[in-house]
Amino acid sequence: MALYDLYAFWNEKINVISRKDLPNFYERHVLHALAIAKVHSFSPGTVILDVGTGGGFPGIPLAILFPESSFLLIDSIGKKIQVVKEVSESLGLNNLRYEKCRAEEVAGSFDFVVSRAVTAMPIFLSWVKHKINRGHDQGFNHGVLYLKGGDLTEEFRGISGNLIEYPISSYFEEPFYETKKVIHWFK
Repeated sequence: MALYDLYAFWNEKINVISRKDLPNFYERHVLHALAIAKVHSFSPGTVILDVGTGGGFPGIPLAILFPESSFLLIDSIGKKIQVVKEVSESLGLNNLRYEKCRAEEVAGSFDFVVSRAVTAMPIFLSWVKHKINRGHDQGFNHGVLYLKGGDLTEEFRGISGNLIEYPISSYFEEPFYETKKVIHWFK
């Protein structure tokens, strides 16, 4: 419940959420981020990278929901990472780290990479596909869990690997989710 007040405070200083969107904060940001959890629940010890996190979405809501998983939230814009730092420290999220950097600069490997429509999927995959550990989490393939909307047929043409689309409207009935999806990509 502390999220709204924290984001309202920080949004006055650093615009990380559209001011006209703030009244819809829980629906369009928190619940949207948690759609990933409707597709897959991370096991304890799972390591997740959130690329282009902005002010902490989807990473912060997921870190709250999965306290036994580890999250690294990155963004190339320092003031957005400052918001992530302040919000995570205010909430005492010990399972979350943050770094100002680009996806191409991140060292290490991860079980999952999450993001919210940072760029076209082929470009995104070129940044992150080599950072994903091969394997499974509860029988679910390690890979990318990407929040995206609209008709993605053209965008996905020619992508190697496996793509599964999960319509968020299957989980949440709000009109906002009519065209939104969680995309699971794996090798």
